[in-house]
Order: sequence, then C-alpha cells, then structure tokens
Amino acid sequence: MRHVLLSCLIASSIACQPVAAQEWLVVREQSLEVQPGSPLDFSGILPNLPIDETKRIGLTRSGNLSRASSRDTPERFLCASLAWSPASGGFPDHDTAERYALQLKMHGYNIARFHYVDAALMAGRSGDFDFDPEVLDRVHYLMAALKRHGIYWIVDGLSSSRGALGGFEDRWDVKGDLKLGVQIDDTDFAHWKKFQDVFLAKVNPYTGIAPIRDPALVGIVPFNENGLEFDSMMQEGVRGIVFSPRLKPLFNAWLFKKYGTDAELSRHWGGWFKEGNLDDRTVALPPDRNERSERMRDLQSFFIDVEQDATRRMTGTLRDLGFRGLVLPYNNWPTIQTGISRSIQDAVAMNTYQDWVESYAPGSRIQANSSIEDGLLYLRTIAAARWFGRPFLVTEYDHLFWSPYRYEAGLAAPAFAALQNWDVLCRHAHGPIVLTYGEDFPHKKQMLPYAIALDPVARAGETLAALVFRRGDALASTLQVPFLVDGRNGLPNGVNDMEPEMLTRLALLGSIGLQSSSETNAVVVPPARGGQSAADIVAALKAQGLLDFHQPSDLDQGDVVSQTAQLHLNAPAKNLALRTPMTQAVAFDHIAAPTDLGAVSVQSADGRGLFAISSLDDVPLAHSRKQLMIMVSDARNTDMRFRDAQERVIEDFGRLPVLLKRMNTVLRFEREGAFRISPVGLDGRVYPAFITATGREPVTLTNDLPSGPTTYYLLERN
Repeated sequence: MRHVLLSCLIASSIACQPVAAQEWLVVREQSLEVQPGSPLDFSGILPNLPIDETKRIGLTRSGNLSRASSRDTPERFLCASLAWSPASGGFPDHDTAERYALQLKMHGYNIARFHYVDAALMAGRSGDFDFDPEVLDRVHYLMAALKRHGIYWIVDGLSSSRGALGGFEDRWDVKGDLKLGVQIDDTDFAHWKKFQDVFLAKVNPYTGIAPIRDPALVGIVPFNENGLEFDSMMQEGVRGIVFSPRLKPLFNAWLFKKYGTDAELSRHWGGWFKEGNLDDRTVALPPDRNERSERMRDLQSFFIDVEQDATRRMTGTLRDLGFRGLVLPYNNWPTIQTGISRSIQDAVAMNTYQDWVESYAPGSRIQANSSIEDGLLYLRTIAAARWFGRPFLVTEYDHLFWSPYRYEAGLAAPAFAALQNWDVLCRHAHGPIVLTYGEDFPHKKQMLPYAIALDPVARAGETLAALVFRRGDALASTLQVPFLVDGRNGLPNGVNDMEPEMLTRLALLGSIGLQSSSETNAVVVPPARGGQSAADIVAALKAQGLLDFHQPSDLDQGDVVSQTAQLHLNAPAKNLALRTPMTQAVAFDHIAAPTDLGAVSVQSADGRGLFAISSLDDVPLAHSRKQLMIMVSDARNTDMRFRDAQERVIEDFGRLPVLLKRMNTVLRFEREGAFRISPVGLDGRVYPAFITATGREPVTLTNDLPSGPTTYYLLERN
C-alpha cells in the first residue's frame, strides 16, 4: 500500500486509484515450469507422439485436419504463438529450447506458430539476407526440439514489412512497403521468394530435412496480414494518403481492360469519375476509404484479382519448393471482398482481437468491454470468413491485458472454436509460457498486452482451452448454416463492409461459413443479405427439425443455447456457461442466482470471473475421482497506474511481482460422498488440502491461501 500511495504522490497530476492492500494478492511462484506428473501436466491425457512421415497432417473427407494414418479422425490443434523479439528475449539457447519444448508439450500444445522469424534473423543486420547465425541456429534447434515432442509448426513466409532487407531497426513496426510490393512488383516478389529459398528450403541440420519438406510443417502464411485494404490502413499514416501510388497504374490498366473508354467508365461510375482519364491512365484512386460508390466496387474487384493472382503465384512457388501442406494467405480482415479473394485458397486462417492496444506507451487505452455482452462478436466476425469444406485456422486471437473481462477468453474462444469445428486455435503472444518470472528483458519485466505468458488469467484460460478445445470436451455442431456467395455480384459499395452482424449471431447456434452453392443444405443465408432476418432463419431451422423447437434461441436479446446443447450465452447478464460430460464452466460478471453446471453449482461469487471443473482421469465428471478446478478473476502488476477512474488509459504498467485479485466462490457439488480440495500452484505443485467435505454441503473456494494465491485446485474423491 505504501508503494501505491507514494506513486500517487509523485504523480499527483495524474488521476491515480490506489487499491486496498487486501484486494490484491502477491503471486509467490518464481519458477513456472510445470512439475511432471502434476495436475497441470497434460502430456498423459493429451499425448504428443514424435513426428515422422506417417504422421504428416492431411485432410478428412469433410475438410478438417487429420493425421495421414487416420484420415477419418479430425485432429484439433492448440497452438503456441512464438513471436519473440530481442525485447522479449529472442529464441532460446539449446538447453532452454529443450526445456521449453517439453513444457509446451506438458501444457497441451501440439502446434506452434513461428511469427516474425525474419525480423529476429535480421535484427541488427546491415546487409540483405545477412541472417544472424546464432539466431538461425537457435530457430533450427527449436524446430527440431518441438518436432521430437510431437509439436507441429506453422511458419510465416514473411512477417515484417522490412522482410530480409538490411539496415532497418523498425522491423516490428508497420513501416515498409513489402507487403504490397510482393503482390504487384517482380523485384519485391523475388525478395519474398529468396527468403523461402534460403530459410524454409535449406536443410535444418538438427532434423536433416528442409523445413518446407518436413512433415512437421502444417501450414505457411506467405506474408502475415498482407491484404491490400488492411495494409493500406496500416500504412496510411506513413504514406499520408489512403492508397499507395503504386496501385494507380495497375488500377488504370485494369479499368481500361474492363471499360475501354472514358465514356463507358463515366456511364458506370457517374459523378465519381472526377479526376484523370483512361487514355493516359490517370484515373485517380478513391481519396477516402469510407466512400460508397460503384468506383469502390470496382476497386474491390481489382483487389480480388491482385490478391488471387498473388495467391496462385505464392502457392505455386511453395509447391515447387516441395511444400505439401496448407498455404494460408490473407489471414485477417474478414470483409466481403477478402472473403471472395480467399475463395480459391485450400484453407483459411484468420486473426481477431476483442480489444486493441497500439503501443506500450503511457496514454495507450483499451475499451475494457465484455465479449459476452456483445455476443462474442470478435469470434463471430471471423466465423463468417471461413469457407466450408476446408480447414480453418485461427492464427491470432486475444482478449487483451489489461481488460478486467479477459477471463472470458479462456472459455469463450475454445468453446466457440469447438462449436464451429475449427482446426487450430492460437492465442497471440510473444510466447505462451515462460519458465520463470523475472527474466531480464524489457517485455518480461511486467505483464503487457500480447504477452500472455506472465498473466495468470490468460494462462488459466489456455489451460482450459487445452481441455475444452484440443481434448474435445466441447462438441462440434452438426448444424451448418452456409452464407452463400454469388461471386463478385455480392460486392458491396464499401470496401470494409462485413457480413451483417445480426446474421453472424447464427454462429451461436451452429457453425457458419461461406459457400458458393446450396446443393447439400436445406437452410441457407441467401447471397443477397439485405432483408434477411436471423429470426426467420432460426424459425426455418426449427421447422425442419434442425434445431430443438424449445431450445432458447433469442438472437436479438442474446439468450442462446447452441445446437449441441452445451454452450449457453446470456449476453445481458454477461454470462457464458459450458456443460459437457468432461468439463463444466461459467464465465460471469456476477452470480445473481445459483448457476447449476451439472456436477457442481456456483452458488455465489464476490466478483466477476471464471470457474471451471474438468475431469483428469478420463472419466466423466459424474464418476471422476480426480478433477482440476480453475477459478480466476483479474491480475495486474505491482504499482500499475491509470490516468482515469475507469482504468482504461494506462499511465504506468508497473513491475513484477504479479498481483492476483482476491476471489471467493461458494460451490455445491451434486455427488454424495467425501471429497477434498487442494491448492495447485502455478507450477503444478499440489499443496495440503484446505477443504474436506461430504455430499452437497456448500464450500467456499478462495485464492487467499497459506501457500499463496493461485488459479488452480485439485478435487479428489476416495
């Protein structure tokens, strides 16, 4: 408390809100390496096998990922995001890589995404493609270590807008023009291709095979987040104009091929044809991306041609180099236009965030909103970018620190991904775990956005995701509602238009995705979205027996039970519950009345948070004798300060140690018989039981414990 008050006195011009000392509990663990055989060691219940050619990933007949040896069995992948920079410690040395890979396996990960490897290889280098030899060696060794532990890879062909160009110190910023250039310029494309040649197509000395031909490599994102419109938004502040001048001659050539004359162009564009002419190829690009016009429809159609040509060219190059896996271009920005661009891809990957933080500088802000209150909009939005019959991968998502509602992500994202029958789920981070608190790197001195490893809230969510999503505790819906696409005829007048929000609420019932025809589906969303009502589609689904007539499905109010009957959203109450035989959980803003999950009911809680219980002995909860419980609300750094009373604008992120918010939850278990509950440390260590009870008597679960605060508990029955 003294430190908080002193900080407030020093920064007296800043709105500062010291909190009562008893509200926040100091995390005591230093080492975060999960102990083998502990309740947090999932390597037994989620086994990874060493990867060889027989375990190369292919597709089921329905278009999901599977192992080559079992093509009829879909395989879900929980992904570890590896986006290290020098500020977050960089790639580990060999000994640390071995420990790290083993820990990822124990945490339940079975795939890892290598992100910004180009930037790490080129950090501090002055010449093009002058890779740091130590970093290259560490990347190769980590790949081999992951492969030995049965962890597959996704790799970015390039991540940084600087690519492998020498002499730049802003490789993790949005500056640079390569994302655009690779799609429209032969020289820039040659740069991209050379990186594939000299990194992915060169033999890894620790595996004996080039990564691009390795069965461990499942997917390549040719260039992260490189859609033409999205890149133009990122670069507008740098370029000073909406669209790059490099697009103008190409757009004019495209217009000339389509219209031929100024008169024909003017007839279609009307008053939007204001500057330049086709004869000398000087027709201007739209000066405002919010313009709604026939000109903007043509620009989108032009973007589709450019992006699809680039997709074919990049895919062909990777295939020629021997790649047999998934090529995943344009992995964000779920607009109508980009959806059509992705229609030719063999799989789709997407990124999404509930909140957004532009920098770590004082004054950065978040909205700090509940994702449940808006009906999981950030997840529904990318659901509508999927194409049915093909794999779907989430290469990035997060509900960012310091939002007090980020506990929701640990249930919402894996349960929703399972309902949609997605293939890969990757929560974005520098790295999803750390081996210890207190590493001496700038981005590991405190919890930060995009750095989930230090955050007990995010880590608890990833633990739950391993069970709900990867283990398959939550079922995939058998209900599919296709959003039909009639090619470019459905392009809107606005370049950033997305699928109607109300229609994407259908994803709360079953899986949604794009489809070009309706031959195998009785109920669809027609290509003309205008005038379509989600309520009418729900009524049609119930009339045809595809939904239980009595199942709650009020999409307007946000009271919805999924077709699987496992996931229940109550948006007005900010409550999301999952009820499965193996895992039962609830994310809540408050507990107004007892919430019956099945094996247990949450009677009351003294604040918002997440509670979950999962079987650890491969037996449904109704009969299980060993169960992991998760309870978490919020966490923050010591001496963390804000500029506003709502705690949305950061002044100082503070420092370690991490503080966990005190939480108490009253539970009642429905089974008869004696049980005991023991705290489990963040490293998996089991401490002496602090609750011994019998039958249905209520018990109070607290994180204020003699062993220190935690997010995990072990329930055992004799």
